[in-house]
Amino acid sequence: MKRLQEQIVEVDSAIESVDARAANTRAGYVYVISNLGSFGEKMVKVGMTRRLDPMERIRELSDASVPFNFDVHALFFSNDAVGIENSMHDRLSGYRVNEVNRRREFFRATPLEVKAHLSQLTGQLLEFREIAEAIEYRQTLRMQTATNELAESE
Repeated sequence: MKRLQEQIVEVDSAIESVDARAANTRAGYVYVISNLGSFGEKMVKVGMTRRLDPMERIRELSDASVPFNFDVHALFFSNDAVGIENSMHDRLSGYRVNEVNRRREFFRATPLEVKAHLSQLTGQLLEFREIAEAIEYRQTLRMQTATNELAESE
């Protein structure tokens, strides 16, 4: 009888653990990023990650497959990141770039347009960067301008 009670306690504990994990599958970081040098001013990606370090995901997206790094406009933790991401994708559906592969979360919208929707969903945003820093892209433009000016003066 004691062994049966121990097994019941183990099962109850396992059920609680599964319920806790299920409740946390919606938690994560929602991000809004852009890549001015690669995609221009009117293109953003709205996604989410469950990684402990969400910047790891942004760095991964900025790998060798794009010429410049992504800029982060918003990055915030939510207990319902899945819901917020889905709501944002619904709100931006008319701006979706790839209608065939909906896992590609790119939208033809400015960061400011996205901010308005995100603010409505989340209330007050802690931080939102409206203008992309685009350091490497802007430095590249300056270098190209300097090279062109030098070539014209010769």
